[in-house]
Amino acid sequence: MDHSRRVVVSAISTTALLALAGAWANAGPQPPAAVEEPIAPPASGDDDLVTSLEQATNLFTSQPTEARQHTAHVLEALLTSVSNLLEEGRHRGEARTRLLSLAAKLAGEVGWHRFDSGRHPEAARYWIGGLHSANALGDSDLGAGILSDLAYQASWRNRPELAADILRRALTRTRHPAAQSLLQLRLARALAVHGDRRATLRALNAAEHLLEAPCADPVPGWCKWLSNADLAVDTGQALLDLGDTRRARTLIREGQSLLPTARDKTRGVFLAYRAKSHLELGEPDLAAAAATESFELAQRIGAPRCVKLVRDLTPAFAAFPSAQGVPELLARTAS
Repeated sequence: MDHSRRVVVSAISTTALLALAGAWANAGPQPPAAVEEPIAPPASGDDDLVTSLEQATNLFTSQPTEARQHTAHVLEALLTSVSNLLEEGRHRGEARTRLLSLAAKLAGEVGWHRFDSGRHPEAARYWIGGLHSANALGDSDLGAGILSDLAYQASWRNRPELAADILRRALTRTRHPAAQSLLQLRLARALAVHGDRRATLRALNAAEHLLEAPCADPVPGWCKWLSNADLAVDTGQALLDLGDTRRARTLIREGQSLLPTARDKTRGVFLAYRAKSHLELGEPDLAAAAATESFELAQRIGAPRCVKLVRDLTPAFAAFPSAQGVPELLARTAS
């Protein structure tokens, strides 16, 4: 594909994503969709089948980080089964609601597998499918969460303006404080890339306040992982983009120390951020140690996104060819 063709595709994608987010934001609160009459009467054992699909989904989405690299095909098969059942129209009421919830969850999980492996158009398609399921459920927080994943992808692909626009639309219908906190944190990261200090700090303050805000409703499952560790590291990364390097490094280090062992993939990302902050301060030996740890962890757990983060730092490391640990890191990342 030539350069002009890539530009056209990128423009269409941006327009489509903004149209999708805008339509979702302008729709307002939606009740669950009405259930159409089934094509065929429910078969005996259908409820047991839905329960089995739920159990399998919970089993394979709760695996340790290192095992998740081996579960993508299983999750895709589960999503296909759930989608087929929904298309058949055999299930109504609670059973259909459970299937829609499964469809949204599985689409999100498969989308993240695609995202982590760099297959971004496929990831976006799965997330958009999940958004349709969330709309059918009438779950605006879930819909906002899926839009925020699309925004995260836009930020990752160096399109922070698109990310910020999607997140602003998503925030208009987000209800739970924890969900709002995550979206504000991602908004801050997008704004910081442009050096908008005032707006970035405002979003960071909102994220911190909302994370601690009491709420009678349970935290949505898609953002239960959000913690003070994430707040610290992402705040640090935003400050790093704003040029406040020393404060950023402190926060990134503090956040990394708070992260539980179960979240090794996130730890790998945090270590790469820490390496970048050390490079910004002209500390290549410390940067090499953090980057090496991130790279080794990412290879062990099968996290290609973390591997890419470290490899993207190699041009900066090349400026310090004799610093401790740098030659070894450059040799390892080149293979």
